[in-house]
Amino acid sequence: MSDDSTASGPDGWPVALRGVTESIVTTLGPNDRWNVAALGLHAPDDPSDPVTARTYGRTRTWRNFTERGGGVVQFTSDPRTFVDAALTVREVDDPVLPTADAWVEVTVEEVASETEGDTTIRTWALDPVEHAVVRERVPTINRGFSAVIDATVAASRLDVPGFDTAELLDRLRYFADVVERCGGPAEREAFARIDEATGWRERAGGATGAGDDEE
Repeated sequence: MSDDSTASGPDGWPVALRGVTESIVTTLGPNDRWNVAALGLHAPDDPSDPVTARTYGRTRTWRNFTERGGGVVQFTSDPRTFVDAALTVREVDDPVLPTADAWVEVTVEEVASETEGDTTIRTWALDPVEHAVVRERVPTINRGFSAVIDATVAASRLDVPGFDTAELLDRLRYFADVVERCGGPAEREAFARIDEATGWRERAGGATGAGDDEE
C-alpha cells in the first residue's frame, strides 16, 4: 500500500515539500550570531527546478542572504518556535535550533525581484548543501497548531500598508478561539507569545470572539 506522506523530497532535501511549506531559517549576521526567521518554501512544479523562497523588504534574512549567500532551513512541529521566528527578533549561537526535527544547509541565489508599493519582494533559489533528520514523528493533525501558524501571518501584517487592520484583528480573534478550543499547552503558550509580541487583544477591545466551527 502506497502513501504520499512517505514521498521523498526534492534532491538534497530531507522532507517532501508541496505547495508552500512553512519553515524556519537561521542566517548568519554581521555580529556572527544566527538570526531566526520564518520562511515559506515554494515547492517547484518540476522536480528538476529549485525550491524557492521570498523575502519582503530589507529584512535581516534578506541582508544575510545577500552578504553570506545562504543559511540553514529547519523544520519543526513546535508552534512556539514559529511565533518567535515570525514576530520577534531572535539571535542564537548555534545555527540548528533544539526544536528542529530536520535541517538543510542551503546556498541561495536571487532569481527575481518585484516591487509592491514601497516593498521589494525578492525570490531566491535554494540549493541544498547537506542535511540531517534529527527525529522522526508520526504526523498528527491539530487545528490549534495550524491556527497558530496562520495567526503569525495575520499578526505580521498588522499596520502594514495594503492590509486592512480590522480584518486582520477579526482573523486573530478567530484563530485565538480555535487555539483555545483545539490546541494543547504548546499551542496556547505560542498564542500567548503572539499576544505579548503584538498587543492585538487590546487593539481589538480584549474580546477573542467565538468561532462558528465545531471541534
